[in-house]
Amino acid sequence: MSSMSSRASDYILVVEDDRDLREILGESLELEGYDVVSAEHGQAALQKLETGPRPCVILLDLMMPVMDGWAFRQEILKHPSLADIPVVIMTAAGAERARTIPSDGVLHKPLAMDAVIEAVQGYCHGPVR
Repeated sequence: MSSMSSRASDYILVVEDDRDLREILGESLELEGYDVVSAEHGQAALQKLETGPRPCVILLDLMMPVMDGWAFRQEILKHPSLADIPVVIMTAAGAERARTIPSDGVLHKPLAMDAVIEAVQGYCHGPVR
């Protein structure tokens, strides 16, 4: 993934345990001009949030090892400095399960990249070119 630009708040945090999907999302979003940071589970994502700048949006898988999306979301909601970061859920679990977690949107797997780009555009200032 590319290094973050001086517009650090315009990076996207992708939290996804499937390495191939994580890489495809990262590469596709970078081709659109966005900076992307990825994490393979919620615990790794929390560490990135605690040590780095805030992302403009978090794309969050629900079913992951170590710390799943539900636990990750509960954890960031406890921190006032993180609670207002927009979170878009990515799930194959279905609409009912996706509604069990506070989010700013839901993308159903298999993902359509145009829907991912549209979701990101709603929260990020736009590509860094």
